[in-house]
Amino acid sequence: MSQMHQQAALPKCPSCAEPLETGDRFCGACGYDLSAAAAGPGDAPTLTMDRGAVPRPAGPGERADDAVWPRAPHPDASEAPPRLHLPTDLPGTDSSGSPLPAPARQPQAQTQARAQAQDRAQDRARAAVQQPHPAEQSPRQPEAAAKPHPQPQPQPQPSAQAQAAAQPQPTAQPPQPRPQTSAQPQPQPGQSQGQPPLSEAPASGVRLDRPAEPDEYPLQAPDPRVPADADADAAREGAPGEAAATCVACRAGRVDSDGYCENCGHAQPRERDHMEEESGPIAAVSDRGLRHHRNEDAFALGRTTLPDGSPALAAVVCDGVSSATRPDEASLAASRTASESLLAALPRGTHPQQAMHDAIVAAAQAVDALAGQPAPAGRHSAHQNAPACTFVGAVVTPGLLVVGWVGDSRAYWVPVDRTAPPARLTEDDSWAAQMVSAGLMSEAEAYADQRAHAITGWLGADAYELEPHTASFKPDRPGVVVVCSDGLWNYAETAQEMADAVPLDAAVRPLHSARVLVGHALDGGGHDNVTVAVLPFPAAPQGAGSA
Repeated sequence: MSQMHQQAALPKCPSCAEPLETGDRFCGACGYDLSAAAAGPGDAPTLTMDRGAVPRPAGPGERADDAVWPRAPHPDASEAPPRLHLPTDLPGTDSSGSPLPAPARQPQAQTQARAQAQDRAQDRARAAVQQPHPAEQSPRQPEAAAKPHPQPQPQPQPSAQAQAAAQPQPTAQPPQPRPQTSAQPQPQPGQSQGQPPLSEAPASGVRLDRPAEPDEYPLQAPDPRVPADADADAAREGAPGEAAATCVACRAGRVDSDGYCENCGHAQPRERDHMEEESGPIAAVSDRGLRHHRNEDAFALGRTTLPDGSPALAAVVCDGVSSATRPDEASLAASRTASESLLAALPRGTHPQQAMHDAIVAAAQAVDALAGQPAPAGRHSAHQNAPACTFVGAVVTPGLLVVGWVGDSRAYWVPVDRTAPPARLTEDDSWAAQMVSAGLMSEAEAYADQRAHAITGWLGADAYELEPHTASFKPDRPGVVVVCSDGLWNYAETAQEMADAVPLDAAVRPLHSARVLVGHALDGGGHDNVTVAVLPFPAAPQGAGSA
């Protein structure tokens, strides 16, 4: 009863400062044994502590706040507080790296209930600290404290402040870099040579010896802003001595084999997204445009000589039919085959118009052959037609201009002297052209209809009977021939509109003029692939080109 009366005199728990209620024998928050702190005046323990390492609890005439009891922090603040361990029950170090004082001697006159409560609490602590803590083996700790005893008896020990004053303090070490994988681990701050790393030390109730975190960690991947070694890139690409491509978007990342930047992930332009070529006095430019996901146009340029030694220039432009399967392959096969046919026939003395007709037939056969070839994975659909494309080509000699076409790709004549009228040299194989030729619609009405660009002639296995169109002209003045797909003439439909878009120096700067025309289409909206070739007339001598 006297203990119950003395317990009521404590307003707060001496351990956690939690308010108490009358009759409490243990703290409801931390489980502290209140009988030890609230012993009567006659049997209050008088602890002889050397240099006052652990202050005594508040007496009957003192406030509970006057007694300062250090508390061990919980391993994890997010969990419920564990059962109470006295501050001196567990080994460890304080925030400055000094060892905590050893347990103090307890009075022999303890009640049986208190002994049982302490035994239960200490059993859990001893299970976690059966091995000595690394800090206890440090040279900073007195040798007597580092020796284990079979039955440890609590002895008065000097305070942590006194030990810190008596022992030399280690100098502060800078943060260690991130440890590298090696056979010999690097010692952590506060750890002497020969000791196991702190991360391998057995867990204890108090961990105040966590190693310092490094200021920086090495990057897991190389910084894309730093150019990679060209030889390493070439080795990864499988092409010795050849550097990897650089991303066109971020200008820093390396382009992987799948066509995407390893730094920013931007898809790189395909080879055919934008193509430019200049062959002497002729040039061509092809662009994917602003709306299509790929370029389905293709072109081919060539120069040769006639049997009499005069020069001959040839240009072919093909536009893949988007409603067909593999239109990009069809246009590429047709343009290359037609160009090869022209360059082989003209030196043999074949008339340029006949050579153009034969070239169109050869191109049609090349596109037909694609229908019998197995399509690559993901490039075929049962609901699409066979590969198909349109065709337009021009051959320029010193005194003759020949054009040939199938579909709605066009050729224009633009004189150097802009006072002379320009002309369109081809007639479309399209629904709109048929309506105009039949007198059913005006040209403006026909091309305003949504069916205007539905073609009635093309190269492909499922085309109607092939009717190659060819025509010969003998201009009486110098000029340029513009060979293009509908991606350009949609923005310069009439001959006069095309002449207005062609630069005045097109005859001497064909590549610059082709770029200007492609830019004209892109500025107008770029709804389709844009391809244009520029040929001067009459054919310039060999070796002439852009100024």
